[in-house]
Amino acid sequence: MTDERIKGAAEQIAGKARNGFGRLTGDRRLQLDGRMEEYRGRARDAYGRVIDGLDGLVAKAPGRYQDTARKGLDFARRKPLLTTGIVAGLAVVPGGLGRRR
Repeated sequence: MTDERIKGAAEQIAGKARNGFGRLTGDRRLQLDGRMEEYRGRARDAYGRVIDGLDGLVAKAPGRYQDTARKGLDFARRKPLLTTGIVAGLAVVPGGLGRRR
């Protein structure tokens, strides 16, 4: 389990607690903050699961590709937001190419 998954689980728990406390006191701002923190935790946990899965794939890759794959994975660990943006952009490009006017 990566640090991202642990941090994500902790954020989810803290967000649920904050949301519940906000509901208990009637503070809508606290509820919103709690929900946002919970969603951030879910996103971080999902990112951690993806990194864990990719780690397993790198281990199964042929030897000549493992070094390059590990470099890419290290980049993804160091720059999670940039990596997410790159992946999202790559997902949008084929969708845009498939549409014709």
